[in-house]
Amino acid sequence: MRPTVGTCAVDTRTERIGVVMGHEGPYVQLRPFGGGREWDCEPDAVRAATPAERLSAATAYANARSRGEVP
Repeated sequence: MRPTVGTCAVDTRTERIGVVMGHEGPYVQLRPFGGGREWDCEPDAVRAATPAERLSAATAYANARSRGEVP
């Protein structure tokens, strides 16, 4: 799978959800939902995030933001 830039994806090695920022060499670059440092993921370890996973990531980010944990 070669995910489209801007879509949500899951790194199946770590179960982290990220937004696809680009493709560098053989890797997919993901950034945590809501921002943060990008990480590289092998293409065979990436899958599309489900609607429930996207909602969970958005809710976690909104909660952290309301607590003042993120700018």
